[in-house]
Amino acid sequence: MAANRQRASYVVRPETAILTRGFDPRLSVGSARPAVFRSSTYVFSSPKAAERAFAIALGHSRPAAGESVDLIYSRLSHPNAEILEDQITPLEPDAQSAAVFNSGMAAISTLFLTFCQPGTSFVYTVPLYGGTQHLMHQILEPLGMRGTPVPAGDSRTLRETIQRTPDVRLIFIETPANPTLRMTDIAAAAQATQSVGVRPIVAVDNTFLGPTFQHPLQLGADLVVYSATKYLSGFSDLLAGMILGKKPALIAQLRGTRAVLGNILQPDECWMLDGRLPTVELRMTRQSKNAQYIAEALADHPAVANMNYPTLFTAPEQIRIRDAQCRHPGAIISFELRGGKTAAFNFLRRVKIAHNAVSLGGVETLTCHPATTTHAELSAEERAQSGVADGLVRISVGVEGWRDLLRDFRQALDASC
Repeated sequence: MAANRQRASYVVRPETAILTRGFDPRLSVGSARPAVFRSSTYVFSSPKAAERAFAIALGHSRPAAGESVDLIYSRLSHPNAEILEDQITPLEPDAQSAAVFNSGMAAISTLFLTFCQPGTSFVYTVPLYGGTQHLMHQILEPLGMRGTPVPAGDSRTLRETIQRTPDVRLIFIETPANPTLRMTDIAAAAQATQSVGVRPIVAVDNTFLGPTFQHPLQLGADLVVYSATKYLSGFSDLLAGMILGKKPALIAQLRGTRAVLGNILQPDECWMLDGRLPTVELRMTRQSKNAQYIAEALADHPAVANMNYPTLFTAPEQIRIRDAQCRHPGAIISFELRGGKTAAFNFLRRVKIAHNAVSLGGVETLTCHPATTTHAELSAEERAQSGVADGLVRISVGVEGWRDLLRDFRQALDASC
């Protein structure tokens, strides 16, 4: 009896859960791995089941524990989305539910449109991915939502801004910040919301370090946002977004908005992404080790004015945040070159192994010039305030031999001296 109780209460590790939950081979003719379900509509098991499915889809009712609800239409959900959402949940500790989207920006847009309404406010850290900032300035603010920026890593200002901003509904944190890698204290932000009348939701863009090296939900965040295009997918060949949360009710709200916007991830992409989940930690660990070797070796190069990488932080507050919330430093490097934009462009032209392209997290190494690409949406003043300098280069380190990459980067930097 005791042995049986022990087995019943045993919880498998995430790397096991993503291969053993969310999928019943009996529903796929015994297939050992999920099939692709390309269907726009689904046959109800009975009229009563159809009524129940719509009641839940429209938010009039909630599914009971263990209840199997009939599918309706692929804009709302489909088997591959449900399998992916179930299998990805264990990768983010404390997550209870997930919603998948057809891009990272689709996930972020749905987040804001779900929890912010005209007349309300949100607080966000800067620098921020240019697409997210474009959404705020070009869509959210004209709709009557007020955004207040706070410098990444400034814990005191973040706490004060959260507590004094009227009608604040959402705190959006990108940490480490893109592309400067400045870190923000997630726990401090979550704690600051406790003294706000209507507690705002804390959402963290965890694309750079998650789900392997940083776990925002354990630090007090409510939701974790991913551009799953990046490390979760890892091969630069599909677009996807993901939001995971502690409370299934919050995810249910996001799914409701998703159904209206029609930005669910399609079955084929869900199937591809699901098959890559078991290798996320393996890939990210190799990439992080490569990046650390390279960043530390290039930090003192005479062409480099400033190297941004977590193991090289010198500011005490940044070191404190890093040590409190990150297991490993990750695979993104950025550094500012002496000589500004001209030096940065020359470096990018001379690099031979890495590709000059935006995006990140793929198995191949990518380089870019943020000021004229990923953060070109920012005004000159915003770039200056955020530290996105003209000489800044961002590198997403892949799984190639780190010595080969280091040799390549050195020759490109040597030519810049």
